[in-house]
Amino acid sequence: MAAGFDRSLLDFYQIQSLNPQEWPNDKNNDSDVSEDETIKKKINRRKSRYQALERAVSTRSSIIPGSESSASGVSNLVQRDEPDPLGTTESVVQTLKRMGLPIQEDIRLRNRFLLSSTTFTPALFLSKVHQNADTQSLVAGLDVLSRSIDQKSASLKVLVESNFERFVRAKATIDNVYKEMKYRGVDPNPPRARGHSRHASRNSFRSGSGGAIAGLVSPSVPVASDPRKKNALIKESEYGVMGVKTPLLDVSAKAEDVWGPALGGREKEENLKTVASSLDGYKEYVEASASISDSIKRKDYESLVEEYGKARRFADEARQLAERIGANQPTDAQLYRIVLAARMWHDVNEQIEALKRDVWRRLISPQNIGKPDTTGRQGGDQHMELINLLLELGVEDNPIWVWLLSRYDYLKSKIQSTVERSKVEIEILRRRLSNGEKPSPHTIASHMRALGRQSMERKSPTFDSVEIVELWELMVTFVNNLLSPQGIMGEVLEFWETVDGFIDGNAQRTLPVGYNGESQKHHRLSAQGTIDLQKGTVELVGMLREAVFMFIAGPPPEDLSLLLSPLPQSPATPATSLSGALSPRDPRFNLDPNNIPPPSPKRGEAWEKFAFWPPWSNSISGVHFLSKILAAVGSGASEMAGISPVTQGDGSEIERLRGLVNVARERCVTALCAAWNRDAENIKYVEDWNRSPDRKDVTKMPASFSAFEGALLGGMQKILYVSADSEPTAGNIVTPPPTKLLQMVRSQYVTTLYKALSGMVENAERPLKKADDDWTIDPDGYVLITSPTATRPSTVAGGTIDANDRNVRMLLTLSNLQALRSEVVPGLNTQFENAFSVKLTDETKTIRDVLGQIDARLFQSYTRPSVETVRKIVRAGVSSPNWLPQPGQRPREVRPYVYEALLSLVLVHTQVSTTAASLTSQVLSYLLEQTSRELLDALKTRPQYSLEALMQATLDVEFVAQTLSHYTTDRASELQSLIYQELDGRTDNDARARLQSELPEMRAVLKRLREAAKSEFACFRKPKRSAAPAPGGAPSTPTPGLDRRDTAQSGMSSLSSNSAALAALERGM
Repeated sequence: MAAGFDRSLLDFYQIQSLNPQEWPNDKNNDSDVSEDETIKKKINRRKSRYQALERAVSTRSSIIPGSESSASGVSNLVQRDEPDPLGTTESVVQTLKRMGLPIQEDIRLRNRFLLSSTTFTPALFLSKVHQNADTQSLVAGLDVLSRSIDQKSASLKVLVESNFERFVRAKATIDNVYKEMKYRGVDPNPPRARGHSRHASRNSFRSGSGGAIAGLVSPSVPVASDPRKKNALIKESEYGVMGVKTPLLDVSAKAEDVWGPALGGREKEENLKTVASSLDGYKEYVEASASISDSIKRKDYESLVEEYGKARRFADEARQLAERIGANQPTDAQLYRIVLAARMWHDVNEQIEALKRDVWRRLISPQNIGKPDTTGRQGGDQHMELINLLLELGVEDNPIWVWLLSRYDYLKSKIQSTVERSKVEIEILRRRLSNGEKPSPHTIASHMRALGRQSMERKSPTFDSVEIVELWELMVTFVNNLLSPQGIMGEVLEFWETVDGFIDGNAQRTLPVGYNGESQKHHRLSAQGTIDLQKGTVELVGMLREAVFMFIAGPPPEDLSLLLSPLPQSPATPATSLSGALSPRDPRFNLDPNNIPPPSPKRGEAWEKFAFWPPWSNSISGVHFLSKILAAVGSGASEMAGISPVTQGDGSEIERLRGLVNVARERCVTALCAAWNRDAENIKYVEDWNRSPDRKDVTKMPASFSAFEGALLGGMQKILYVSADSEPTAGNIVTPPPTKLLQMVRSQYVTTLYKALSGMVENAERPLKKADDDWTIDPDGYVLITSPTATRPSTVAGGTIDANDRNVRMLLTLSNLQALRSEVVPGLNTQFENAFSVKLTDETKTIRDVLGQIDARLFQSYTRPSVETVRKIVRAGVSSPNWLPQPGQRPREVRPYVYEALLSLVLVHTQVSTTAASLTSQVLSYLLEQTSRELLDALKTRPQYSLEALMQATLDVEFVAQTLSHYTTDRASELQSLIYQELDGRTDNDARARLQSELPEMRAVLKRLREAAKSEFACFRKPKRSAAPAPGGAPSTPTPGLDRRDTAQSGMSSLSSNSAALAALERGM
C-alpha cells in the first residue's frame, strides 16, 4: 500500500524521486512545447512590456479531458494514457509496461509514445509498440488511422462551414481595425488622380493642421515627420502605445499632486470623519427621498404614506427652526440641518406631485371607473384605494366628488353610445331582412310543425329562421344591456349606492384624515353637491327609460350615419354584446358609405311600424322573445323606481316608468296579435297528412295546433302580466293589464280558432293536383304536401294514408276535429281562463257550436256520396219488377240489391276503420239510418203488399238491421218501426193473420242467410271485449249523442213486436 502511495506521489508531481534536490527546470514549461517554441516565447516576452494583456490569452490544456497538471497549476496537453491510434489496443501505457520500458519513471520517454504529445516519435512508436506486427495488421491499422483522421477532419469541416461567416466577419473586422490603427484611416496606396479626398479632410480634422496634407504624403516618408505614426501598430511606435504613453505619465503625475495630500493628510481624515458622523446623524433626511421613490416603484402605499409623513415632519421642523432663528446667525449644525431638509423636501415634493397626477389620472380613467381589475375586484374597490391615497397625501380638490362626477360622465356617455350603436345595428339587420324575400307559407308552417314536434320530443326550440332569431337575440341583448342588473342599470344602481353611502357618511368612516387632519374637510359632500348627484342619478334613470321607450314605442330609425364615423374610444363604446349578440366589429357592419342598406319597403305589413319586430318574424318567436324583453323592462323599471331620488321626487319619473311598462306591453300585444292572426291563416299548411305517433287515428295537426296556441297563450300571459321579480315597488310600476288588451287577446284567440278550423276544412275539401313532382292546390295556390316523398301513401302502424284520396283527408280531418272538440280546444280554453283570470262562457259556447257546425258540414260532405249510392241501389232494387215474389211462393232469399247496398257499406267501413277507426261507429250508424230511410221511402212507392211481398220486405229490412245491429241507433230503430207501420198499412187482414204462422220459418231463413253471409259482412260484427283495439289506434267508443241498441237482443225481436202490433190491430178491427 505504501508503494502504491509513493507511486501516486511520483505520478502526481511528475518527478523522478521522492527526495528531489531542486525543482526540475522542465516543470516550469509545458512538456509538450518544443525548445524552439520556448525560446521564441521568451524572446516575445522580453520584447513585450505589457504582459498584463497576455492574461486574456488562455491555453486549451484545461479543456482537454485526461490532461496532466501539477500541483502548482502548470499543466500540459499530454494525456496520461491513450488508446493505440492503429486500433490494436486500448492502452499504450499498459503495452509498454508489459515490454518493460520505464515509462512511469521517465515522463519524456512516455510522451514520445503518446500521440497527444508534441514529442511523439512515429518511428519509435512503431518499433516498440508494433515490433511484432505483420504487414496485414499494419495495413488494417492504417485504415483505422485514416478513418479517425477523416472523422476529425469532417468535424473540423462542419465547424468551419457553420461558422464561416463569423470567421469572415471577424477577419474583416480585425483587418479594418488594424488598418485604421496602423494608417490612421488613410489608404496606404491613395489614387494619384485626385489631389484631395474626403479622407484627407476627415483626417485633417482629427490630427490638426499638420494633417491637412496627410492624404498627399507618401508612405515612404520617415516616421518622425508623420505625427500619425505615433499611434500606428508598427514596431517604431511600440505597436500603438507610444501615443498614449506621455498622456498617461502626465495624468499619473497630476493624480499624485491632487490625491497625495488628501490621502496622506490627517486633517483631511478628520474632516471626512466629521462628514460621516453628520451623515449618520441625519440618515433619515438623506434616505427619505430614496425610500419614497422605492415605495412608489413597489406600489407599497403604506410605506409611502409613512415615509411621506416623516418627510413632512422633517420639513416642518426645519421650517420652525428657521422661524425661531429669525435674523440671528445660525450655527453650522442648524444651517446644515435646514439646508439638508430643504434639499430633501424638494426631491420628495417633486416625486409626490408626480404621483398625485398619476393617481388623479387613474381615478378618473374609464378603466378604473367601468371595469373590474385583474383580481376580480370591482372598480369601486379600486377607487376607494386611490381616494385613500390622495387623502393621505393631501390634495386641494375633493377626490370623492371628482370620482363621482367622473363616474356620472362615464355612465352618461356609455348609455348614449350603447343606445345609438345598438339601434343602428338592429336597424341594419332589420333592413336586410325586410329587403329579402318574404318567407313562403311552408317555411312558416315548418316552424309551427317543429314546435309541436319539439313539445313531444323535448328538443331545443327552433322558433324561426336563423337570421330572424339572431335579430331577436340582438334586441333582447340590447334591452338586457340597458336594464339588467348585469348591464348599465346595475351600474347606475351601484353608482347610487356609492353616492348614498357618501351622503350618509357610512363610506367615509374608514377614510383617512391625512396629515394633521388636513383631509377631514373632504369627508363630507356639500349640500349643493348632494342635490346635484341626486339630480344626476335621476337623469341617468331617465336616459335609460327614454332609450327603451323610443326603441319600443318609436318608429324605426332612418339615419344610419353613425356607422360611417369612427367609434370613440372613451368610456364610450361599451361592448354591445353579451352571449349570442353581435360585436361592433362584425363584418356585416363594415358599411360602404356609397352602399347603405335602403329603408324597408312599404308593403303594408303590420311590422313595418315596429322597430322592435324583425321583418317576417312569426308569432312563435315573437311571443318567446317579447316575453323576455317585457320581463326585463318590468324588472328594470321596478329596480329604477326603487332608487330613493326617483321615489322621493315629485312623482313624474315614477309615472314615466309606469308609462314605459304600459306602452311596452300594449305595443308588444298589438304587434303579437297581428303576427298571431297571420300565422293562424297559415296554420293550414302545417298539415302534412302523417299520423300522430301518439294517436294513430289523427294526424299531427291537433298536436301542432295545441302546441302553437299553447305557446302563444303562455307567452301572452307573461307579456300581459309582466313579471317584476317581486320588487317592493313592482306593484306601483307594473299594473294589471287593461280590459282593452284582455279583450284584444280574447278576440284574437277566438278568431285564431275560427281561421285554423276553416283552414283544416279547406285542406280536406280542396282537390289536389300533381305539378312538378309536388302536390299543389289550384287555383288558390295552397300547397298541402310539400315534399315528393309525401305524395306516396305513408305507412304507419295504424295503416296507410293516401293524401290524394279526398275521403281519406275528410276522415282524418273529422278525426282531428273530434280530437279538437273533445280535448284540445277545452284544454286551450281552460289555459286561457287560468292565464288571464276570465271566463270564456260565451266564447266556449260559440266555439262549441262552430266546431259542431264544421264537423256536421264535413261529415255530410264525406257521407253524401255513400248515401247517394245506397239510395240508388235501394230504389232501383225495390222498384224492380223482379222484386215481387211469385204468387203462392214463399221468399227464401233477400233481394240482390240488399247485398249490393251492404257491400257498399263494407267499402266505407274498410276505409273508415283503416283511416280513422274512432269514426267507424259514427259513420256506419249514420249510414244505417240513411239506409233505413231509403228503404222506408222506397217501400212507400208500392201501394199494396201481399203476403209474399210482405214477407220479402220483412226479410230485406231485417237482414239489413241484423247485419248492422252493432251500429243500430234509436233513430235507426225508429225508422225500422216506421217501415213496419207502412207495410202494415199496405196489407190486408188475411196477410196479417197468415204472417203469424210464417214467423218461425222466416226466422230460420234469416238465420240461414246470415250464416251464409257471415264472411262477407264479418266487418260489421261486434268486436269481442278481449280483442285488441281498432287498427286506428283508438277504441271504437260510441260518439256522444248517438245511442246504441243492445245487440244482445235477437234480430227477430223487432219482427215479433211488429207481429204483435199487427195482431192487436186485427183484434181492434
